[in-house]
Amino acid sequence: MDSKNNDFLLESAKTIEVDSLDRVSYACGVVMDAINASNFAHDEVFAIHLALEEAVVNAIKHGNNCDSSKKAYLSYSISDDRVDIVVSDEGGGFDPSRIPDPCCDDNLCKASGRGLFLIKSYMDLVEYNDSGNSIHMVKYSQKVRESDR
Repeated sequence: MDSKNNDFLLESAKTIEVDSLDRVSYACGVVMDAINASNFAHDEVFAIHLALEEAVVNAIKHGNNCDSSKKAYLSYSISDDRVDIVVSDEGGGFDPSRIPDPCCDDNLCKASGRGLFLIKSYMDLVEYNDSGNSIHMVKYSQKVRESDR
């Protein structure tokens, strides 16, 4: 994996390679097992799982066009107060600002196009690299968000 595919370096991160949609459940399961063993509340675990699965599926499906010769890379780091996840693919990337708003009247009845919206809704921080082929997502634990109030 070259630097074009991962501009977000996580300290002491673990990385899983995913080459097909068939491997998404396994990869997400590894991360979720680690998160379930941590301090995060049930609703936070649900939010992380949804965002994680959306990001990995998007990387395989849209980034790599389901080309099994290309890989998606799922890196994660878990601490007591936050989960950092980076999902990168070997595709050409995209411009997140050009993704249509799924809440717009024209898009309400479309069967797809809500993944990035859900990711942004459920995670506390979402950012993309300049190439548009890597997403960094952060979820802070509830106790951290409450201490900021």
